[in-house]
Amino acid sequence: MSHQIALQFEDGVTRFIDAKPNETVADAAYRQGVNIPLDCRDGACGTCKCFAESGQFTMGEYIEDALSDDEAKQGYVLTCQMRAQSDCVVRVPVGSAVCKAEQGAYQAAISEVKQLSPSTISLTIEGEALHKLAFLPGQYVNLKVPGSEQSRAYSFSSMPHEGKVSFLIRNVPGGLMSTFLTSLAKTGDAMSLAGPLGSFYLRDIQRPLLMLAGGTGLAPFTAMLEKIAEQGSAHPLHLIYGVTNDADLVDMDKLEAFAARIPNFTFTACVANADSPYPHKGYVTQHIEPQHLNEGEVDIYLCGPPPMVEAVSTFIRERGIQPKNFYYEKFAASA
Repeated sequence: MSHQIALQFEDGVTRFIDAKPNETVADAAYRQGVNIPLDCRDGACGTCKCFAESGQFTMGEYIEDALSDDEAKQGYVLTCQMRAQSDCVVRVPVGSAVCKAEQGAYQAAISEVKQLSPSTISLTIEGEALHKLAFLPGQYVNLKVPGSEQSRAYSFSSMPHEGKVSFLIRNVPGGLMSTFLTSLAKTGDAMSLAGPLGSFYLRDIQRPLLMLAGGTGLAPFTAMLEKIAEQGSAHPLHLIYGVTNDADLVDMDKLEAFAARIPNFTFTACVANADSPYPHKGYVTQHIEPQHLNEGEVDIYLCGPPPMVEAVSTFIRERGIQPKNFYYEKFAASA
């Protein structure tokens, strides 16, 4: 049985390869045209040292000068000796261009455009090429705006299903993509995308998670929750989803469905507008409870505009909490 290896490069490009049974990750990469750093192939030089972000694997023989015991305990590996026993994510400490790992390019067509609220558009695309699309839940792609040479970056809001994938897109007045989707787009229109990209993605769940979403920053979390619903989790998961106005609350039915499917998952939505009749008002930070931070034994994932990222960072720092991991992605609207 082969296993899928996601090679995560320093510049954010991710390349997926398949490793055959008992094949080293280095051999699998070179077989598929990805020239990750490599020299001796014998576990002696350390040139191929990478970091195993997740997955099960075995290591062949190597000398301590190439990989120390402390490094191995932290998760570092020599890809010339690493043999996958499950799907894995491996961080490669160089850029993709150095390894001749080109960014993936795909052609697709619009399947559905739906205005979920005045501020949010749902876009679904489909195509035969998307059957080969792979990405880590939480990553994004560059979508080319039809009729222009410009692209916009959007996080996947779903995992691939039968050649289809979806996005949540902020409706920016006068925005290039927003104008196309609200005024010109129709089913069947061609779209091209390049990626996947980004270091904001779901890691192995080893402790409670706190997920914080602002506006269309909800998108990567619905993709993550799809994956979690498939694989399960033994740890508590809580999402706090904040928007400006009541009308901005979207995909609440999806969140309810995830809460029903994932036993350890709960969520809170809040509206910043003080005049809102919504029961939970205020900003995301006002709804973070001590149990969500678990005295620091927590992984925090945050996706939202820069002021939200700064506010959360300040909130955590002022309470003297140091989470085990704090992953975040800032986004800003593009005209």
